[in-house]
Amino acid sequence: MDIQIFPYRILSADTTENLLRDLDKIEGVQRIVLQGERLPPQELGHPDRKVITVKDQEIDLQIKTGRILIEITDEIVMDKVKEISEPHLPFGFDIYAGTFIRKQKTVTDNLKYGEKLDEIPDEMVGLTDQTAHLTKRAMILKDGKKE
Repeated sequence: MDIQIFPYRILSADTTENLLRDLDKIEGVQRIVLQGERLPPQELGHPDRKVITVKDQEIDLQIKTGRILIEITDEIVMDKVKEISEPHLPFGFDIYAGTFIRKQKTVTDNLKYGEKLDEIPDEMVGLTDQTAHLTKRAMILKDGKKE
């Protein structure tokens, strides 16, 4: 099951970082995908382009967070997510249940990656669009290790 947090405002890097840290503490959260407006490359010195720390790892936040997609184990987790999100998003947000993250590889993935499709871990499926370079736009954080 997936849920979508749709804040009423675009989130700053600090708010995104704090929210992700607290969401990571919830048992039953399997994957989190951030979506939003892409920021210019770091070389251009955009003020909103920052490095955030999640699970003791630094991540270059390349977007202004507009939506947060979360894969959860059951409906009880949705209530916990809502409870944790409220203090971070005092301006309000909507939360929806549904299917938002792809769970399996598609024909488009097969066309893009060809024989290398089998090398892509199942955890990476649905984390980025098919036109993006996977290694530059998605990252899996597990137990303090970057993959």
